[in-house]
Amino acid sequence: MSNGSESTSTSPVAAQSSRLGNNEIELTQVDFVIEGIIGEDLEAIVRPSISFWSDAWRRIRKNKIAMISLLFILCIGIGSLVCPIFSAYKYTETNLACANEGPSAEHWFGTDSVGRDLWTRVWIGARVSLCVGFLGAILPSIIGIVVGGISGYIGGWVDMVMMRIVDILMCIPSMIYVILIMLYIGSGVTPIILALALTGWMGSARSTRALVLQLKNREFVLAAKTLGASPGRLIFKHLIPNTLGYVLVGITQAIPGAIFQEAFLSYIGLGVQPPMTSWGQLAQMGSAVFLVYPYQLLFPALFVSLTMLSFNLFGDGLRDALDPRLRD
Repeated sequence: MSNGSESTSTSPVAAQSSRLGNNEIELTQVDFVIEGIIGEDLEAIVRPSISFWSDAWRRIRKNKIAMISLLFILCIGIGSLVCPIFSAYKYTETNLACANEGPSAEHWFGTDSVGRDLWTRVWIGARVSLCVGFLGAILPSIIGIVVGGISGYIGGWVDMVMMRIVDILMCIPSMIYVILIMLYIGSGVTPIILALALTGWMGSARSTRALVLQLKNREFVLAAKTLGASPGRLIFKHLIPNTLGYVLVGITQAIPGAIFQEAFLSYIGLGVQPPMTSWGQLAQMGSAVFLVYPYQLLFPALFVSLTMLSFNLFGDGLRDALDPRLRD
């Protein structure tokens, strides 16, 4: 037993006793360890305040596969801008004396049937394919965001009419629309982008409409409406910006689809025409001599495959990073 002064200074919990046989053991405050947060620590900020996009970037950096994919995409983009400039050959330069030469120190990817350097042409093709991929995914998404935002917010018969039109258009494969449009307006990079923009917005419109339907009855929208915000301001300043995370993921995953569509159109002769080139056109020319000169198909096909895979893997990582349910 301790003296009286020690007994009066301890709490009731610390002064309790347990009896073991004939001996009494008194528990003091020292024998207790307080777990958790107490006192002033209850109001302490244990995690720094960061924005949504900063947190998404922090999380995506932890995804090694997504970062490797992003690095590969950046390398392809930079290479498409830099490599043709420093190449010793122009992509239109022909030399029949060295036609169909295999990969060598002089021609890293070999030459084609008229002696053009495939290294330079592959990087020019990367420039064209990436341009079509990005613009062919971004422009339809912008159209779909506007259509879906208006349809979801207004609702009623406007929503019904707009969505029924979308349903009818989506019943026919988009490639048929693209081919018909390009047969009418011609071939080339600009017609491909225009055709993709006119046919690829339906899916984005439906997904944006679904998100707007979820958001339009939220408190921040009701507060803005109470303060006198117009429908246009509500749609373009409050609703659509809150869907950009999901839309960005959709754009990232739509880019490889646009690259593949351009490659397919060029492969069947409706895309980029000589002397301009793209990965699809190079694959079409290489497939004609694949059994004799397989390298002419191998390199453009490899670039298309790896680029599409990288965009898909990066899109998966971006989707996980922007999902608030997975926030750590």
